Amino acid sequence: MRKWFYLVSLVSTVALLALQGNFGLEASASALGRYPERVYVPSTIGNTVHVIDPKTFKIIDTFPVGRQPHHVTPSWDLTRLYVNNTYGDSLTVIDPASGKVIDEIPVIDPYNLYFTPDGSKAIVVAERYKRLDFRDPKTWKLIKSVSVPWPGVDHMAFTRDRNYLVASCEWSGRIAKVDLNKLELVADMKIGEKPIDVLRPPNQNLMYVADQGVHGVFVIDPDSWKQLEFIPTGRGAHGILLSHDKKSLYVSNRLEGTISVLDLATRKVVKTWKTGASPDMGQLSPDGKQFWISSRYHSDIRVIDTETGKVLAKIATDPGPHGLTYFPASGADHSLGHNGVYLED
Repeated sequence: MRKWFYLVSLVSTVALLALQGNFGLEASASALGRYPERVYVPSTIGNTVHVIDPKTFKIIDTFPVGRQPHHVTPSWDLTRLYVNNTYGDSLTVIDPASGKVIDEIPVIDPYNLYFTPDGSKAIVVAERYKRLDFRDPKTWKLIKSVSVPWPGVDHMAFTRDRNYLVASCEWSGRIAKVDLNKLELVADMKIGEKPIDVLRPPNQNLMYVADQGVHGVFVIDPDSWKQLEFIPTGRGAHGILLSHDKKSLYVSNRLEGTISVLDLATRKVVKTWKTGASPDMGQLSPDGKQFWISSRYHSDIRVIDTETGKVLAKIATDPGPHGLTYFPASGADHSLGHNGVYLED
């Protein structure tokens, strides 16, 4: 009996240590519950970041950052937030535990920031230089620059097999495909007029590309490299966000002040929310009930009820609010970048 007791105790101890990250095994690295929930809003004109308490809808802190910050990006391991200071040529580093700035990293032209699915490389989207800079995410040393020779490279998604990325080239009406193993541009395609946000839903191969010029979403097969469908949404289709139940896409129509709810099963717009202003990039609360989105040209943040589509709050900000992040908001273990795209397959 005593031998069985010690055996059970040993097994329990080993299991506990494994959950705590010993013996080379990792427990879930989800950020939920590890950090206070906050909404971080970059102001591209004010060169500031607001920190909002989502429980009170109040700005609780504002701090200066580098010139023209466009997005706030969770790190791959969810331990840091990076403010992408495009014309400041830097990343402002925020500790999500305190909500305070802890560092500044010199990086050329970070309009946007992504991470390869395995976390081995950071991808700095150097839009004005027409290139993707693959960097070591720990030292930030350059590994290789990949030229994307069409104006406006800015958003991307990764193929399901993790071998390629597909990036939009906003000012040229093209999308580009890059081999992540060779770090080489391998294909491009003409679509629409002004492709912007790119999203691949988890456990699917197809990608969705919002096009602000033709006012809708293209469906792309990145494997066969073909355009399959175009879905009209609204004037100025700009950002795409996946619902937490992974059944819908929220498409912000920046030029008409609406958000389209696109059903993934039917690829049809099933609802249109009239939010007013200029909805740009947003994020969901952890329970998925609130959609926080920046009004790019109206200097405010709008909080939308995802059940009714009604505006719950308008929070005034410095001019030019752009790629805000609600953090933490996902139960995933890793971030793929942008303003909160997570690795979920």
